[in-house]
Amino acid sequence: MRIVNVAAAQMGPIQKADSREAVVKRMIALMDEAKAKGADLIVYPELALTTFFPRWYAEDRAEFDIWFEREMPNAATKPLFERAAQHQIAMNFGYAELTPDGHHFNTAILTDKSGKIVGKYRKVHLPGHVEYDTKRSHQHLEKRYFEPGDLGFKVWRELGGIIGMAICNDRRWPETYRVMGLQGVEMVLIGYNTPSVNAEKSEEGVEKRLFHNRLSVQAGAYQNATWVVAVAKAGDEDGHPLFGGSLIVDPNGEIVAEAKTEEDELLVHPCDLDATTFGKTTIFNFSQHRRIEHYGLITSQTGAVPPPER
Repeated sequence: MRIVNVAAAQMGPIQKADSREAVVKRMIALMDEAKAKGADLIVYPELALTTFFPRWYAEDRAEFDIWFEREMPNAATKPLFERAAQHQIAMNFGYAELTPDGHHFNTAILTDKSGKIVGKYRKVHLPGHVEYDTKRSHQHLEKRYFEPGDLGFKVWRELGGIIGMAICNDRRWPETYRVMGLQGVEMVLIGYNTPSVNAEKSEEGVEKRLFHNRLSVQAGAYQNATWVVAVAKAGDEDGHPLFGGSLIVDPNGEIVAEAKTEEDELLVHPCDLDATTFGKTTIFNFSQHRRIEHYGLITSQTGAVPPPER
């Protein structure tokens, strides 16, 4: 058995006026709780340091550079890294990254137990739109403030296993998991900030949105025989609700832990990485069963092209 005790650290709302320092104190409190419960790894949400700022429109995009981190760690997050090293807990969290050459990404990092950054991922599947849309109940402007990630879906050998990362909307795309699955991934870490209301279909309701959240994560886990840890930032941020539903899913696609609130909440579960072996060597033994000669459309086109009408 290769047990990794994982702490899924759901975070409640972060308001526009909240400082980075105040948020980091909350993250440290969750980490202290995780340490007391024997965690090896703590997983925080997407954009864990700030409110979900893409809900607001700025004509001058540079005005929103205040939400981006120019280095990591920095003065505000240094205490978090120091506490992780003190506790000997690896961590994963998301933030808005502004690179030295001026690029904007929705980013997540993975550290080892010493607090050293060992992996970085930049969100590939950006949802939403670029310009202000009067037809929506609220704005979702990730395409305005971020560029698509340029690092691909890498995996890293850490904590005695093979770990990958994704962010929010990536969890809905099967390609996300499959590219990592083809690298033998055994645990996928996903942070998300998802509105409780569909901006283009308000009647959908939060229960159906939570259903789709579970469905996406459970399918990705099962079809690639991997653990998936999906962690929300939730609650009412300045009048804009985000749903919670953080969950840990095993390699059979079964939910083993799920959040009950929309506040700061910790889920801890012992994840046996060897539990991935059965699926990877039987029904999802890729080397025996995949038929790549028939998969060309997946990488040769983006939009759907129906057959000609008869």
